[in-house]
Amino acid sequence: MTPNPTRLPRYSTAGGSLTRSGAEPTRALTSPATGVRRLELLDALRGFALFGVLMANLRSFSLFEFLTPADRSGLPTAAWDRAIEMAMELLVDARSITLFSLLFGVGFAMQMRRSTDTADGTRRYVRRMLILLAIGLVHAWLFWWGDILRYYAVFGLVLLAFTRLSPRMLAALGVFVAVAMPVLLQPVLPGLLPTQISPAQSAAGALTAFGSDQWSTMLDGNLTRDMRMRIAVWWLPLFVFGRLLIGAAIGRAGVLQESIAHRRFWVRLLAASLAVSVVATVLLLLRDHGTTGMAAGWLRSDVGNVVTRLLRHLAPLAQGLFYMAAFVLLFQRAAWRHWLRKLAPTGRMALTNYLAQTLFGLGLFYGIGLGAGPRFGLVGVVACSVVIFGLQAAFSCWWLTRFRFGPAEWLWRSLVYGKPQSMRLPATT
Repeated sequence: MTPNPTRLPRYSTAGGSLTRSGAEPTRALTSPATGVRRLELLDALRGFALFGVLMANLRSFSLFEFLTPADRSGLPTAAWDRAIEMAMELLVDARSITLFSLLFGVGFAMQMRRSTDTADGTRRYVRRMLILLAIGLVHAWLFWWGDILRYYAVFGLVLLAFTRLSPRMLAALGVFVAVAMPVLLQPVLPGLLPTQISPAQSAAGALTAFGSDQWSTMLDGNLTRDMRMRIAVWWLPLFVFGRLLIGAAIGRAGVLQESIAHRRFWVRLLAASLAVSVVATVLLLLRDHGTTGMAAGWLRSDVGNVVTRLLRHLAPLAQGLFYMAAFVLLFQRAAWRHWLRKLAPTGRMALTNYLAQTLFGLGLFYGIGLGAGPRFGLVGVVACSVVIFGLQAAFSCWWLTRFRFGPAEWLWRSLVYGKPQSMRLPATT
């Protein structure tokens, strides 16, 4: 009898964690962890983060990001686009990448805990990161200049140097790297980097290259854009590494794996992160859009500019942590868990779905695909995000009732272990 693809396996909360019922006993890790021993909450969180990542990235794939203000105003969706752009800036953009990066840090901590107890386990972990790096480089250079996987791979290796730090130290170091280091380096590092063309020139070149129906033009534009953004957004490695350290602290402390037992921690994190994100966001809005008032004026002073830079790095971090805490607490409620757990298959196939989102973006908006471009504005981006994510969620659920891993996850794991992994689930009767 074929399993019903619309149903998910039942889970228990034994020991305060949310894990799949009928879990296998602990055994030597000579093969990857199967779905039976996965943490449903972590997968569901990844699925939630993937939706935000998709929406943020589609703004670039749709070429809307590269339009001049005049061109954006000429779109039929211009009035809606302005509201959507503000909402995405305040609720989605760096926030979804923050949550996605935090969860990678949690996953890395769990992998290191399983893999680095022995020399063979450490070598396997290193091989896992190197293969992810190769996947990220191919993805970045041939398809999507905004790839984040290569950063995860490189800093996943760097995390090995921090295995002896306590969760508190990891979290404190992560906040320092993500928030303070970019501000400390701002007066020095940008001046040492190669001079770049203006953002307007870069955007115009990207719009031409990605709107072309020639693969060679697109590839050349992709590499050019990638090289420019590695320099222009010089603080991105700090953004990612800081969040991976904080995620590793959460994974090391076990507060996500045993979320019910650590409910007090999540309530406190919810309150603290909400307060910080609200205060930081209000101050930034005053700085950027306020015309009068003592606070707006002070934030434009020399000291205020330093504070503003700190707030710009702090706000998305705090909001990403708020999303995580809110999701965890809602997941502990049966009524909410009934719906939120439906995101778990999508998150379990995070690598496959992340790479597939690039194919959707290229196929729909680039000139080498259907060439829709930015004509539908951010209204089209939001609509496409909902449709694409819905298709990915349905496909992930269908796929994982038949196979152990997503296609990209299977390839990654097979390369790590040096042999093809068992793919198909055993038939049920």
